[in-house]
Amino acid sequence: MSNSSSISYSLLLALADTQQLQLLHFCLLLGISLAVILGNGLIISAVACGHHLHTPMFFFLLNLALTDLGSICTTVPKAMHNSLWDTRNISYTGCAAQLFLLIFFLATEFSLLTIMCYDRYVSICKPLHYGTLLGSRACAHMAAAAWASAFLNALLHTANTFSLPLCHGNALGQFFCEIPQILKLSCSKSYLRKLGLLVVTSSLSLGCFVFIVFSYMQIFRAVLRIPSEQGRHKAFSTCLPHLAVVSLFVSTGTFAHLKPPSISLPSLDLALSVLYSVVPPALNPLIYSLRNQELKAAVWTQIIGWFQKH
Repeated sequence: MSNSSSISYSLLLALADTQQLQLLHFCLLLGISLAVILGNGLIISAVACGHHLHTPMFFFLLNLALTDLGSICTTVPKAMHNSLWDTRNISYTGCAAQLFLLIFFLATEFSLLTIMCYDRYVSICKPLHYGTLLGSRACAHMAAAAWASAFLNALLHTANTFSLPLCHGNALGQFFCEIPQILKLSCSKSYLRKLGLLVVTSSLSLGCFVFIVFSYMQIFRAVLRIPSEQGRHKAFSTCLPHLAVVSLFVSTGTFAHLKPPSISLPSLDLALSVLYSVVPPALNPLIYSLRNQELKAAVWTQIIGWFQKH
């Protein structure tokens, strides 16, 4: 295999060696997928149909739910198929499409998490300017910028990754197509091209993360000045889970892509990939949305209405 054009398919990581364990993994992945689809589907339906939820916060939650559905549907169905049918194959085109979609949805999610942090900063620290700073046009522009920048980011990374010659076989040490695993198969010496794209992406990610940390520092300062203990507790219970998931998402994703090859172990790579690609879509409906009383009431109204119709 002298170059990537001669490779028609890749071999993904087998999650288990025995058929019984493969069926167990299939059931586990199926349960996670159904939970993500149900939770995010209810959020999308409730926000889209509930006119009283047409506010900036719920608009960004709707976009976040769409990215969660997209990211989980990009990686998990193929892993379920391979576990059920005892295969590891993924086509070269399918691998490229999977990588593009995963980067697209994850980059969009990180941008939306940054925007949602800004939304909370304005609502807590500058409540009188909330309507001005986060009007409908501004929200639409920010959401469009998040999706568009993620598309360009995914396009650049996918084109860069799959333009490299591959000469170290076709077996990937991951259950989905991931940049670090594909680069291990590369025999290219074009370090400057890899480094340039990595520096640009890392700089943008670091800038977003610094903005999130700085915003939360300002939020916590404002929260500590709230005279009511109940008010402080409500603000902290809203902000701390958001910060925890952002930290988990950023730290595991960054470490998975920037860790030195010397500490690249199959079990570690698998755990990191699950933490940044599977866990956030499963937790986001609980942390950002279904803990909100207003949204929870809208979801229950949707469920009751559906049962009444049927």
